Amino acid sequence: MSQDPPSLFEPDDVGRPLADRLRPQTLADVVGQEHLLGPDAPIGRMVAEHRLVSMVLWGPPGCGKTTIARLLAERTDLVFEPLSATFSGVAELRKIFQAAAKRREVGQGTLLFVDEIHRFNRAQQDSFLPYVEGGTIVLVGATTENPSFELNAALLSRCQVFVLKRLDEPALTTLTERAEETTGRALPLDEPARQALIAMADGDGRYLLNLIEQLQTVAGTLDVAGLAELVQQRAPIYDKSQEGHYNLISALHKSMRGSDPDAALYWLARMLDGGEDPLYIARRLVRFANEDIAIADPQAVHQALAAWDVYERLGSPEGELAIAQAVVYLATASKSIAVYRGFNAARKLAKQTGSLMPPAHILNSPTKLMKDLGYGEGYEYDPHSPGGFSGADYFPEGMDREHIYQPSGNGYERLIAERTAGWERLRQQKHGSTER
Repeated sequence: MSQDPPSLFEPDDVGRPLADRLRPQTLADVVGQEHLLGPDAPIGRMVAEHRLVSMVLWGPPGCGKTTIARLLAERTDLVFEPLSATFSGVAELRKIFQAAAKRREVGQGTLLFVDEIHRFNRAQQDSFLPYVEGGTIVLVGATTENPSFELNAALLSRCQVFVLKRLDEPALTTLTERAEETTGRALPLDEPARQALIAMADGDGRYLLNLIEQLQTVAGTLDVAGLAELVQQRAPIYDKSQEGHYNLISALHKSMRGSDPDAALYWLARMLDGGEDPLYIARRLVRFANEDIAIADPQAVHQALAAWDVYERLGSPEGELAIAQAVVYLATASKSIAVYRGFNAARKLAKQTGSLMPPAHILNSPTKLMKDLGYGEGYEYDPHSPGGFSGADYFPEGMDREHIYQPSGNGYERLIAERTAGWERLRQQKHGSTER
């Protein structure tokens, strides 16, 4: 391929944006979505049978949702009606529905493509229902947000949801090669810079082609530093109030639970790089310390609280290191949910047993009447008992003992398990076994 810049006298097609010139003309040209569009894949089979159902295409920006919808209409001989939920309302929808109904009378079908369909409110989404259900339109909605959060259940029940993947490195490499073939010019990048360009695209094919278009007038060959100086790296795809937020905090939580400090630090970095509030992460670490570690490592909650405190004092970026330290500590700490399970069991038992009174011997008796009623009678003060344990029963009278807290054998909780087992033996020697 020639390194010469394109001529000013090439066909008018050159004046169009590169992403538009490289828009696939067949479903086989679409990269990265073979799991949906292949001959044996769900959408591929529907196209082969010339039978489309209403669907929602859910995927990140630049993965081909609009192109796929247009090609589906072409392959199944449907009129393609594109609509953006950002700029349209009920009036536009009504016109499209009326036109689709007239086409249907003469045997012509309509594919209504709604970009950013999640931006329609509930009432607007409901307006689709009779036309989808009656077959007046085949609805193809595109969204970057989780449909189960953003779309009406009634509309979802009438559509199949297909998940499109972010474009991986082979798919982005294919797009790069197509761009070079179309422009007739190799990218002015050395191999490391070429790889850096693909990484900058972050799975977005449209963004990659826009970057390539910026490079078309560059003379010479750029290295990674030169590329970074010329183009601005895109911000990571991360919406602090939507799916990305919940996915990444879940990944961080699960990595710490799985005792993987490397993955935990990675997800922490992803969240901070995406603009997440570090104090939100700090609060989640405190919750994790109590829920997933608890007494297996009693220091865990102190480490989490200290990280929260340090960040509030120092702010970013210095305070983020304290959060990272807490993440590593929690990921490598012994884990136990014995307290979590025990507390849930206790709440369930408390609801079942209602308003049973505590046993009289552990009640205070500040008045003569209460003493006469037996309050405090027979109470044994454990610190004065042999071994500091009296073996008294503290459950309500008439209620059998329950093993609510069952310590694990992990970390410090192993010592607690041994201790509670010894107390239980002493209790049985004194009272006999009355456990369920």
